[in-house]
Amino acid sequence: MPVSATAIPCLSDNYAWLLRDAATGTVAICDPGEAAPIIAALEAAGGRCDLILLTHHHGDHVAGVEEVRARFGAKVVGAAADAHRLPPLDQALRPGERVSVGATEGEVIDTPGHTVGHIAFHFPEGGVLLCGDTLFSLGCGRLLEGTAEQMFHSLRALAALPEATLACCGHEYTESNARFALTVEPDNAALRTRAEEVKAQRAAGQATVPTTIGQERAANPFIRATDVARLAAIRTAKDNFR
Repeated sequence: MPVSATAIPCLSDNYAWLLRDAATGTVAICDPGEAAPIIAALEAAGGRCDLILLTHHHGDHVAGVEEVRARFGAKVVGAAADAHRLPPLDQALRPGERVSVGATEGEVIDTPGHTVGHIAFHFPEGGVLLCGDTLFSLGCGRLLEGTAEQMFHSLRALAALPEATLACCGHEYTESNARFALTVEPDNAALRTRAEEVKAQRAAGQATVPTTIGQERAANPFIRATDVARLAAIRTAKDNFR
């Protein structure tokens, strides 16, 4: 596999993602929300970090950037549109542009909704998608800055990726997402199966991500929404779900 992705738990329910390019040994970290566990994981993986990839500006995704940068000399990559509110960028990218992790090239996908400047990184050769807080397993991000229309089109763009693509999400929200999703599609067999898997994984202390685009197409009510109005209704219901 040209590039591999490993989850690093941080904060209360965040994941940063460690990427390694098999051909060159190049290492990148995506969304370092807390320095200590990420530095520990990087040291355990060989003490190298060449790139820091940022999906959006929220503190729980960027708070560890400066310490990781200082420790390893990593270059910081993020959205040009959000450069004014991200840590200082060494490479400011626009949607459709490319970023390299060693010999593996990734594409920047515009994914507004959770924030207006949110981006995702897709590495087709490795089948890896770093989707931040746009797509969650069985869920999607809150519309904190963007609109339901923006989120709808963002999810459509991600749903169009190959079904085996690993969706590396920013949070461990799957168990609560499953409870809500079952109120939306109680007769969805794929969703019921996934909910049982998730319950067992969490009981065993295991991560439920990465998920795959194929799993989300089959079971995620947000990605399955047929139009903007439907997505907006589901998102509002989730915001009020307890």
